[in-house]
This record gives sequence, structure tokens and C-alpha cells, in this order.
Amino acid sequence: MTKVAYLSSYAPRECGIATFTENLTSNINSLHILGPAVIIAVNEAESYYSYGSEVAYQIDEEDKKSYIETAHQINDSDLDLVNVQHEFGLFGGVWGNYLLTFLDNLEKPIVTTMHTTLSPDSRRLKSLGEVATHNKMVKEIGKKSSAIVVMTQMAADILQNGYGVDANKIRIIPHGCPSMPFVPSDHEKKELGLEDRLVLSTFGLLSRDKGIQNAIKALPDLTRDWPEILYLVIGETHPQVRLREGERYRKRLMKLVKHLGLRKNVKFHNRFLSEDKLIKYLLATDVYICPYTKKDQLSSGTVTYALGAGRAIVSTPFNYAQEVLGEGRAVLCKFRSPGSITKAVRSLLEDPEKKARIEKLAYDYSRSMTWPSVASSYVSLFEQVVQ
Repeated sequence: MTKVAYLSSYAPRECGIATFTENLTSNINSLHILGPAVIIAVNEAESYYSYGSEVAYQIDEEDKKSYIETAHQINDSDLDLVNVQHEFGLFGGVWGNYLLTFLDNLEKPIVTTMHTTLSPDSRRLKSLGEVATHNKMVKEIGKKSSAIVVMTQMAADILQNGYGVDANKIRIIPHGCPSMPFVPSDHEKKELGLEDRLVLSTFGLLSRDKGIQNAIKALPDLTRDWPEILYLVIGETHPQVRLREGERYRKRLMKLVKHLGLRKNVKFHNRFLSEDKLIKYLLATDVYICPYTKKDQLSSGTVTYALGAGRAIVSTPFNYAQEVLGEGRAVLCKFRSPGSITKAVRSLLEDPEKKARIEKLAYDYSRSMTWPSVASSYVSLFEQVVQ
């Protein structure tokens, strides 16, 4: 049986990539085609986690030597392939270029999953600086990988046209989501104590880029007509944000809620929810709001999960949303525009037939995104690469 190791953050670390990798590997394991997944866990400096037995190796993200030592250990093992779950900020060095040290020393085939793909001429990249280092990083990953997985056609085009990555190496496999029933929101509301409420929600680790303030500012015009609205902001502050600035952003949001007189209409769930609990809240949602402020994001687990739940989605038109929420699968609103969010949500609440049509289109589209389907695609790719 082919044996695959996954280089990634990993549960119980509270991180979107960790959750993705846990879901991916558990679903691959359940197919019983490959050997049990082996995890190479990436830890923040001076952080320690109580991992399961599947974590066979650990790397300190800021310790360059540990990348080299781990690569050599894997070379001496019976592992057949390494899947790198790549996200900027996960690995040490400038733009995470300590990862290249690992890849330079690794003698096993590599499949890299790119969770973020910035265009080489994007404004965001230029504003962050070190553009040459970033561009070299992406090109080197392209050269050293036997295959690269992206989640959208747009990301594939950027890698091929912007960085010269061989098109034959690029595979599009969607972000996974749980298999959820297609049910009305009332089914779950009672269990959560939300009966008689009109539930709007946003989930994920909080940071300024999530644009929650714009969704909150959109509420007063809605609550005048629907006083039963409850907007749930689900998720704790992103650990990296908390390290830099504590809970400043969340406190700012709470002050905004108080200032707008919305304390009965907004509730913060300041915790990292289990997947089962998160699914319950999603299924109790009437309208899911994704008010991200950055255009060039090319993956989003939160949008994928909302699609998988068959929810009516209001989202800003960041790149991932444009691709997966097109053709009537959501209502797109303007960036940083509370008024546009108000208008979009209102269009759904005033037109139940439109809302129901969007929900059905979203759910049908997401069937190829369920974790079993995504896991099967990864297994096929891994076996092709090894052969």
C-alpha cells in the first residue's frame, strides 16, 4: 500500500489548515486504499500539542535545522510520497521560505496543495513587500513538486501564466466539506434555542480581513423590518492575530454592536467549535454572510461549508467566491459596503422563492465538494505520482 505523509499544521492546533488536513486524512483513511496517514506537524515556536499517534514527526516552524533533520528522517523511512499543505505564514522564514530547505533535502516525490495563490502583479502582494522572494518561492515549489493541487481554475491559471508552472503538474481538486443534509433551518433551531429567530451567521477565525464590521453596520436597516434577526459571529480570534494585538478587533466589534443598539441582534461565539457543533449552527442559518475585504483570496473553507449546507449566501466578490458562487448560487455584494450587504440580505428575505432557488443551486453544486469525493481525487493523484 502506498504510504503518504502530510506536512501541515494539525489538530489540536486551532488553524484552518490543521482542520483541513485532519478532515482530508481521516476521509482518505476511511477509503482503505492507502496506508494510514502519517503527519509531519508544523508547530509555532515554543508551542507544544498533545497529538495523536498519527503525528510521527514535528517541525518547529522557526528552526531551519528541524526542516533538514525531518527531511532526512523521511528519506530513511518507507514513506512513498509527501503532501505539503502550503499556506503563507505556516512555515518559517521570509514568505515561509524555510519550506524550500525541507524540499531541497527531501528525496521523496512531492505533491503540494496551494491554499493561497497570489498573482505576481497583485496589489496585495506589492503592499506586503519582498515580492522577489515570494515569486521565487512559488516558482521553486512548482519545480520541486511532482504535482500541485489548487482549488479553482483561477488559481491554476495564475500558477501557469504568472509563475510558469508546468500545466501538466496542476490539478484542480475543490476544498472539501462534510456531507450535510439539505434541510430547512427550522430543523436545527430548536435544539440550539434559536426558534423564532431569523439567523444570519459568519464563522471562522477572526481577523480584520474578515470584514465583520461591515456586516454589523448592515444590520440596523434590516432589524427595523425584521426585529427577530440574530447575527451569529462564530469563532475565536485567529491565534496569530491574538499574539500581535490580543482581542482588539473583537472588542472593537463589540463596541460597534453596542453603539448601534444591536445587543439583542448580534451574538459572539468566541470559541473554536467542533465540526459537529459548527454543522448545527450552519444548518440553523437562514442567510450566511461572507464579508471578506481582500479580493485575491482563492480558497475559503467557510464558503465551501456554507455551500455544502445549502445555505443562501451573501458574499463579497473575492476570487474564490466569484468562481464557486457564480451562476446564481449566491448574492454577491460590494467590498467594504454595509449598504450593499443590507440590500443583498433584504433581497433574500423579501423573496422566499429566490432564496429557495439559491439554496438548491448551492447544495447541488457542492456535491462534488464533499470530503469522500475530495479524498478519492487525492488518492487517485497520489497513486499516479508514485507510479
